[in-house]
Amino acid sequence: MKMTMAQAINKCLFQEMERDESIVLIGEDVGVDGGVFRVTEGLYDKFGRERVIDSPLSESGIVGTAIGMATHGLRPVAEIQFSGFFYNAFHHIEQQASRLRNRTRGMFTVPMVVRLPYGGAINALEHHGESMESVFIHIPGIKVVCPSSPHDAKGLLASSLTDKDTVLFFEPKRLYRAFREEVPEERYDIPLGKANVIENGSDVTLISWGAMTYVSREAVEEAKQQGISVEHIDLRTLSPCDWNSIHRSIAKTGRAVIVHEAKKTMGFAAEIAARIAEKDLMHLEAPIKRVTGWDIIIPYPPLEKHYFPEKKRIARAIVETAKF
Repeated sequence: MKMTMAQAINKCLFQEMERDESIVLIGEDVGVDGGVFRVTEGLYDKFGRERVIDSPLSESGIVGTAIGMATHGLRPVAEIQFSGFFYNAFHHIEQQASRLRNRTRGMFTVPMVVRLPYGGAINALEHHGESMESVFIHIPGIKVVCPSSPHDAKGLLASSLTDKDTVLFFEPKRLYRAFREEVPEERYDIPLGKANVIENGSDVTLISWGAMTYVSREAVEEAKQQGISVEHIDLRTLSPCDWNSIHRSIAKTGRAVIVHEAKKTMGFAAEIAARIAEKDLMHLEAPIKRVTGWDIIIPYPPLEKHYFPEKKRIARAIVETAKF
């Protein structure tokens, strides 16, 4: 059945809540209204207010409550309406959720999922277009997932809802209804920590995730028209990252372009580039290129569109790297 990403996530939540009675949802407007993006629509009617909980407007309260639930036998799914407001819960994630397994030597775990609509290009207000995944990749003890398609969103969320640790599930909101694709009706999962090689190639490795995978596909097609063979890797899980797939690809192509919509300085592309330089230096035939957002506060619409990487900028980086 063809689904949007919003529909695929909704379907997964339905199936997982039917499968596992310990799964509960908590967040602002997730119940009666079905969420600000209507991703949880229908769940309140199906499972009731004890399992689909409309919370006060308090990100710290939502995540703190979810941690308590997770340590006492439940498996909460906490929704933060926009990831730009997740900083209010940073202490809970860094000081508690990520450390409890280690602190108690395995006596307690925090099996919860935090759903985080992230990224821009939807003409939203300030704090509504952030791409802050690298902040949390830096924290040991949690997993960071970022799907790029309806199919992957459903399978990755299913895996996240069986994981023993806290998973931050970054959902690119510009893709919620951007396109439809075939998604199996039945339950399936996609293992965390395994990248997806969307397309095999021999000239350049392009690494992306989330919304940038969707944008990069068009750039790859444009590069093909110039005779350039691109190996396109969608990371899917950012922590743990599938470093083996990256290294194998660089050994084959000798060239790398990394694309993300977060700011350039200290973005995850910097870590990927450093790892490539450390392990694959002798394979490299060109400098590593990063195509990212700019090191500025995200502008208000309509200038916002000039902030995010788009097809022409990505395609230019591919061509320049291939012809170096």
